Amino acid sequence: MSAEVERFFSEQSPLAAEVASFRPRAQQREMALAVAEAIRDNAILVVEAGTGTGKTFAYLVPALLNGGKVIISTGTKNLQDQLFQKDLPMVRDALRAPVSVALLKGRANYVCHYHLERAHSDGLFKTREDIRHLGKIKHYAKISDSGDKSGLADVPENAPIWMQVTSTRDNCLGQECPQHKECFVLKARSDAMKADIVVVNHHLFFADVMLRDEGVAELLPACNTVIFDEAHQLPETASLFFGESLSTTLLLDLARDARIEAAAAAKDFAPLPKACDELDKAARDLRLVFKKEGRLPATATESFKEFAPALKTLSEKLAQLDGLLEKQAERSEGLENCWQRTQALAQQLKQWQDGDEPDQVRWLEVFHHSLQLNTTPLSIAEIFEKQIGGSARAWIFTSATLAVKRDFSLYQSEMGLLKAKTACWDSPFNYGEQALLYVPSGLPEPNSEGYTEAVVQAALPLIEASRGRAFLLFTSLRAMGRAHEILQAEFDRRGWDYPLLLQGEGSRNEMLTRFREHGNAVLLGSQSFWEGVDVRGEALSLVIIDKLPFAPPDDPVLAARIEQMKKQGRNAFMEYQLPRAIITLKQGAGRLIRDETDRGVLMICDPRIIGKHYGKRIWQSLPPMKRTRVEAEAVEFFNLPRPSLTGGEVEIVAAI
Repeated sequence: MSAEVERFFSEQSPLAAEVASFRPRAQQREMALAVAEAIRDNAILVVEAGTGTGKTFAYLVPALLNGGKVIISTGTKNLQDQLFQKDLPMVRDALRAPVSVALLKGRANYVCHYHLERAHSDGLFKTREDIRHLGKIKHYAKISDSGDKSGLADVPENAPIWMQVTSTRDNCLGQECPQHKECFVLKARSDAMKADIVVVNHHLFFADVMLRDEGVAELLPACNTVIFDEAHQLPETASLFFGESLSTTLLLDLARDARIEAAAAAKDFAPLPKACDELDKAARDLRLVFKKEGRLPATATESFKEFAPALKTLSEKLAQLDGLLEKQAERSEGLENCWQRTQALAQQLKQWQDGDEPDQVRWLEVFHHSLQLNTTPLSIAEIFEKQIGGSARAWIFTSATLAVKRDFSLYQSEMGLLKAKTACWDSPFNYGEQALLYVPSGLPEPNSEGYTEAVVQAALPLIEASRGRAFLLFTSLRAMGRAHEILQAEFDRRGWDYPLLLQGEGSRNEMLTRFREHGNAVLLGSQSFWEGVDVRGEALSLVIIDKLPFAPPDDPVLAARIEQMKKQGRNAFMEYQLPRAIITLKQGAGRLIRDETDRGVLMICDPRIIGKHYGKRIWQSLPPMKRTRVEAEAVEFFNLPRPSLTGGEVEIVAAI
């Protein structure tokens, strides 16, 4: 297979005819050969490949050449769709490989015939828009082959109506469903079982590994290779699914579904809808105990005097509904399903109330409309190691950000991959010519009052020099909102006409489309814009980062892990907090240069990158850009000619 891989990434590559921009890259060829070797040996391989390496083709080519069944798991549904609709067909055609490909998503992405009919007959809609959307979905369900909601562009993915016309693990009737034979979820799973290549996403993969619910578990026994793209997201995703979560949203859904099923099959039993209403109220009252959104440890609930009584009331109302549903369950499959869900949720609630295991942390997360009770393992390494052990297959983990100065220790220890082979390839881009790292002088410490104001003032000359075309990335929503207020006032005062876009004014895809179309916009974003965002060309020439992205020390899971490491005599900051911050920073910095002809300035405002002993470790983990602390040199960089496609030496403008 090595010879075939070599040929595919040579000057005579079949891809050259398919992709106009294709050119051989040593990093891409070497990564493909490493993946081919891991597949041949059924080995575990952890790979960091810098931006521009072309890692997607580097793992697809050997995976398709080797044959056998392959599962590819991605970080987002957008990347999942891109792989399925664009990258995989392109490589398959270039290789002339006779392989079949399937796309498998979580059940919430597929129209459910049963719940669609229930929603239509129930007729309870909050808005006229819901009614219009329902009509479009009914028509789509009749003509669609997949039932995938992404195929219906006329109804936004976040439209409330989708919750009523898709199923969940809890409210799916399974083989008892009257529309079982027409089920889109079962069709997607059937297609995946038959396919050679199956594209899933991380949430689906881990939900299934733990819950055996989404069809992946059935695929694994026959699978030769599992590839995780955007693998830096796995520790957080795996922690979510290797733990337990119970949200008020699940309880509200149960109350709604039981009310609908009661109306259809138990109209003569008045106590049931009343119990549903009481559970609904108890769940909402529990959420209203907390005035602010955020995370807090379970022990912190002691300072909220209304929490314990509200939780007790919720438990009682759930038990009451359980007793009533037990009496009515035999009257319909829907009522039977609701009874089983009630029992499961009651058990989860009891476990959360009773639990306090030494290797787990209990905590709460308060959202705008819901409250989530969580139990998270302090370490997932042992659990995940067991999941991937004992099977003769290859496991490939790849991302642009997995290592700190080529050291994979943090990632390997988090994921239980201590015996894995590792490899690292730098980006083929000429960062010395294409990019400048600018750290302004004179900014106050990040926790100082007025820090965000100082960041904006330091950013304004760069925004003017780049003529907009900027991302401002923040570590908190609060700082982002404050910066937006200041920038809006400054733009108005100075008469600047750069469109100012704020995260939350639309979906991420909508925001990026507007940003590209304007060509001179300034976009302010927080967490969701630090990664998975690709803007090529002159539309993005400046990326400004307000602070080093250390996780908040009061985060309950982080705090518990730090405490555990301290008890073990380890340095939690150097071993855990700093490497995680560096990997996140690399993601944010990676937004700047996305193509061989891109150029721009990365402005990191946090003075700790200069003043702290660990600062050197941070900026040495970034691509080898020119560096300066002089504003005039950063401004002048925008007037330099655009880069050529050849390499060059890295010049240090003003060493930091």
